[in-house]
Amino acid sequence: MSREVDERVRRVLQQYSDHLNPSWVRGYKFLGVETLEVEAQGAVIRDAYGREYLDFACGPAVFIVGHRHPKVVEAARRELDRMPLSVRIMPNELMGQLAELLAEITPGDLQYVFFCNSGAEANEGALKLTRAATGRPEFIATIGAFHGKTLGALSVSGREMYRKPFEPLIPGVVHVPFGDSEAVASKMTPQTGAVIVEPIQGENGVVVPPDGYLKALREICDRSGALLILDEVQTGMGRTGKMWACEHEGVIPDILTSSKGLGGGIAPVGAFIARPYLWEAMTKHPYMHTTTFGNRLGWAASVATIRVIQEEGLLPRATAIGNRLMAGLRQAASTVPGMTTDVRGRGCLVGAEFADPDVAFLVLAGMVQRQVLAFHGINRPEVIRFAPPLIATDAQVDRAVEVFGDALKEARALLSELDVAPSAQ
Repeated sequence: MSREVDERVRRVLQQYSDHLNPSWVRGYKFLGVETLEVEAQGAVIRDAYGREYLDFACGPAVFIVGHRHPKVVEAARRELDRMPLSVRIMPNELMGQLAELLAEITPGDLQYVFFCNSGAEANEGALKLTRAATGRPEFIATIGAFHGKTLGALSVSGREMYRKPFEPLIPGVVHVPFGDSEAVASKMTPQTGAVIVEPIQGENGVVVPPDGYLKALREICDRSGALLILDEVQTGMGRTGKMWACEHEGVIPDILTSSKGLGGGIAPVGAFIARPYLWEAMTKHPYMHTTTFGNRLGWAASVATIRVIQEEGLLPRATAIGNRLMAGLRQAASTVPGMTTDVRGRGCLVGAEFADPDVAFLVLAGMVQRQVLAFHGINRPEVIRFAPPLIATDAQVDRAVEVFGDALKEARALLSELDVAPSAQ
């Protein structure tokens, strides 16, 4: 049996090398995952060899209620057996139900929803709606931001290495430091249509802004007539201990974007939701912005996921998981001084930062080889990012902490053998 699995793995890695991306194969080999994912349940993934991995990467940040939550699977299976995709020419009960539910659980008077298939699409729609509703073509975004890699979303994202090959991007975008509301105010012009920002920068290494930052942005936008777009693709759906991270400051955006956890780990679902007066442009021209797929299966999964979060008390659980995880990671880091520079986060979104991205990858590889999965920051690879599901147990949190500590010690020993300082560049 093992020989058969070896051959399957070899064949798939060759397919990746020949037809997908050889660099991915090199990454898998470095991490020690020359295997195949096969099945998952809760916070555990099983590979082709029958080994179990604790999933604290979650997609990243996709499997908000774990893999294959029974209630979410049941809701999706009903649609799979009936009609997984909408024909788009008749009203759909699930679409209406999910839109109404999102209006109920988002803050303030956010009311009208557009459904799509990803966070990048949701942010593209938010940018387009801004221009249509305000007539203002410019945007203020933040350095280090990640809003997606389609052309418009990439234009407001904030890492140069992803932007440079595709320039010129959409004009009229200025980037300012994240967490600095005065910098936003200084760049505001009569042509600024919106400020787009993540409540916590996820792909930039779980950067939590100063208290009052979102409130200050709200006030700046109100004074100038610009919109405030909050990208809650990663921070939403309960990940930070509130259904939406902006609720920690009581801030109501003009447009909120969502995806990742919205589909409950069953199907890709994205959405942007806006205040009523902004929707006039969409009402006047209903085919101004459209998408092909009507994902009945995904909408059913989304409704079930929201109900699970509400009925199973997962918002306070997210806070408890995050507090336990951060305390454990800090304790583990303290036993191997000089390796990490910070541990930070909110709820089930936590980052452990290193001075050197190579050391972060070394520790990450050590964790994966011990069968605990985490992820690096796309925009800040020196950060190991933990995004556990909201259903993780205390024992699973403690296991992740234990493995992080063991991987730290192993990396420290290897660096000592090589006589390399952890902060060496």
